[in-house]
Amino acid sequence: MTWTELVLGASPVQGEQPAVSDVRTGEVLSYSAFARKVTHAAAGLRRHGLRYGDRVIVDMPLGAGFAVAVHSVAWSGGVAVLGATGTARMMIAQRDYDPLAVDVQKVFTFEPTPGELSFGDLLGERTVEFGPLAGPALSVDGEHVYDHDELATDLRKLSSRVLVRQDDVVLAAVSDPLKGLRVLDLALMSGAHVIIAHEPSLIGCRVLAHEHDATLVIAPNEVVRRLLGDPTLRVVDERAVVSSLTR
Repeated sequence: MTWTELVLGASPVQGEQPAVSDVRTGEVLSYSAFARKVTHAAAGLRRHGLRYGDRVIVDMPLGAGFAVAVHSVAWSGGVAVLGATGTARMMIAQRDYDPLAVDVQKVFTFEPTPGELSFGDLLGERTVEFGPLAGPALSVDGEHVYDHDELATDLRKLSSRVLVRQDDVVLAAVSDPLKGLRVLDLALMSGAHVIIAHEPSLIGCRVLAHEHDATLVIAPNEVVRRLLGDPTLRVVDERAVVSSLTR
């Protein structure tokens, strides 16, 4: 089972249950909607010329759209490169980006941007039902590329260390895209509901945990230490979620 296939695995069972809630935008994606966007956007990327192994720069804030963008690239057979610079066949951005920092053929944006293609235009009627069986899928620094087998194996190892239950509400208050992606992957694979917090502060975590009835918080060490006394929460240091993916 490949990386994205593992992440999408809970979708048929969870259906319309919430998968990702984005505090910044207010967007809530169900499991069905998440899987639908990933598989349809993957078909759209192929329709626009993406070939197996092609790189796609993903320059987005952590959130529901970020997860959709990364996994649609991986499901299409491309390599999602986290960052805002470099050379690639395509780029997916929220809105603003530095055109002098990238060398790409096409740019898709989630927010309307003059002169650029809309990410929504990728979501046509066609879908990629079966993604790649193996091969490259993700690069964090633009140099080393992780393949589907590495990412899936690491995710399984992570799930044995950081227990996430199907009925958990996971507050992701992490500090960078890689850690955020691993939390999203872990929660979605487990069938949990993940809440994306964009300011991993102690007060912010407490407020959001209360508002969303969070059961698990993954946050920076300084926040985790302050939350350890709360009997209603399980807390995990964000450093626990990167494991072998750090080099």
